[in-house]
This record gives sequence, C-alpha cells and structure tokens, in this order.
Amino acid sequence: MLEIRKTCEQAARLGGQILLDMQQSINPREKAPRDLVTEADLASQNAIHDCLTKAYPDFHFIGEEATEQENSANCSDFCWVVDPLDGTTNYVHGLDNYCVSIALVHQHRSVVGVIYDPVRQDLFTSIRGEGAFRNEKRLETSQVTKLDAALIAASFSARVAKDSAEIKRFVSALGHCQALRRMGSAALNLCYVAAGSLDGYWATSVKKWDVAAGLLMVEEAGGTTTAIDGGPFDLEDPKFITTSTPDL
Repeated sequence: MLEIRKTCEQAARLGGQILLDMQQSINPREKAPRDLVTEADLASQNAIHDCLTKAYPDFHFIGEEATEQENSANCSDFCWVVDPLDGTTNYVHGLDNYCVSIALVHQHRSVVGVIYDPVRQDLFTSIRGEGAFRNEKRLETSQVTKLDAALIAASFSARVAKDSAEIKRFVSALGHCQALRRMGSAALNLCYVAAGSLDGYWATSVKKWDVAAGLLMVEEAGGTTTAIDGGPFDLEDPKFITTSTPDL
C-alpha cells in the first residue's frame, strides 16, 4: 500500500498545481464562471486519472467529472474515488480553502487516502491500519467530549427551505456547541477533524468522492463516524456525523 500511497501523492500534487495555475483566470463576477471551473476540474482530473491509471490500469476510476458509466463502477473491486477540486465555490471566489481528494476503495471501504491543499502545501495521507498524517506528522483527533466545548463544521445545500431539517439542525447546534463553521470543503473539514482543529462535522449534501479519503483520515486519527440517523455509515449514501470521540 505504501507504493500506492506514493502514486496518490504524485497525482494529487499534479492536480493541485493545475488548480493553482488556472485559478488566476477565473473571475467570480463573470456571467458563467462555472465554465472556467469545469475546465479546471477537468484538467485536474485528467492529470490525476492519467497518473493513477498508468500505474494501476486494472483499478476502476470514479471521479466528480467522470461519466455516469465510469461512476457506476463496483467498488467491491479496487476503485479510485477522486474529487479533483473539492471546495469549488471557494476556488471561484479566490478563497484559499479547497483541495484535491483521492481515495482507493476496496470492498466499499477506503484503504488509502490522500488529500492535498495546494495553497498551504499540506499533504494529508492515510493507509488503513497505519494512521493518518499531515506532512508526515501523525494526526490525532481532539479529546473533546462535551458539545459546549466543541468547534463543529457542517455541509449542507445552500438552497434549503427555512423550515427544513437542515436549518433546524444548524440552529440547534449553534445553541449547544462552542462555535459552528461552514467552510466549503468537505475533504478539508475531515482533515481538520483528524488533526484536532475541529471536534466534529456533519454533512448531508456531499458525494462519496468528497469524503472517501477524509473519512479514512478521521478513522485512522481516532475519530468516529455514523450515518446522520446514528446507524452504520454507508459510503454510497454519505450523510453522516463524524466526531473526535465517541462521547461527543
């Protein structure tokens, strides 16, 4: 798995550099900036795809910008799950909170994860059973067990009704935790839980490529993840709560 992780690192750095290079050409006030973001997404994903499939041609590939047929691959086999740009809105507006996320999934569980923040040059890595690291320094979740002492992050759709369950959950959390953040990158939120900077995170509007690598980071750093309703987590339906400790 070490050689696989190194290949993931190489691919993530390639994709990250492309994002940095192309960000200069994006104007968030243009009529259709999504077109430019799609170009960045695709360029990053193509570089990542070429790097990974050249080294491991027999592995399936699932990515945010892949075709529907490609994304229907069975992750019971070895399967790359890739987000070439997590934090799209931040990226468009020049906010430095976006990343590349790459996971290798086998039997519907992530076994290798790499997340690269090209702005800060932070490289988060994990192999199942071997811990989680940022720039080769081992990560551990915080030991916070009380919600009123916890810094929490959330991801949900920007277009939700004011009486929706999401808004009610958000308001309830505001009244009980120390503080709440909505930072725009699911993968980096998970890295920050693994690093102990965040104490918890919930998400209901993400895809598996947003979280496949990051959830492995949290698990390997000592955190806990369940489905949003408290049941077992399912990568194919990634609505979840992850916390630094089981008691939080």
